[in-house]
Amino acid sequence: MNRMDDPLTLLPGQRLQRGVCRGLLAMDFVTVEELVPAPGLRVDVMAVGPKGEIWVVECKSGRADYRADRKWQGYLEWCDRFFWAVDAEFPVDLLPEGTGLILADAYDAEILRMGPEVPLAPARRKVMMQKFARHAALRLQSLRDPGAGAVW
Repeated sequence: MNRMDDPLTLLPGQRLQRGVCRGLLAMDFVTVEELVPAPGLRVDVMAVGPKGEIWVVECKSGRADYRADRKWQGYLEWCDRFFWAVDAEFPVDLLPEGTGLILADAYDAEILRMGPEVPLAPARRKVMMQKFARHAALRLQSLRDPGAGAVW
């Protein structure tokens, strides 16, 4: 069993990411974790849907984690929809109105509230699809050949 198979070895945010990715896959979305859309930004989960829609999910493991996040509004210009992912213990009243909400654990996720859809401009969508594809390909290459030096 590798480390990613055992959710008890993951940090709280990683458990949320895992559940979000599983839940979105069940909705026919493919995902990557820790994607950098622009310098200084790193989204927890980026998802691409069956119609090319791009969603960003920011995972928050607790009140302190949320309060420390100063960059989330910078993610809005890189996606069609934005979501927070939290566990059942998270105080959801802290989260801003008008954003999506996903309830997650290490095994699954459920969308409780859809964020507003703000479609990306075609040029921005093309950039994000290329970043997504390269990020996913580099991750796959590093899994298949860890010694190759692939940097993602």
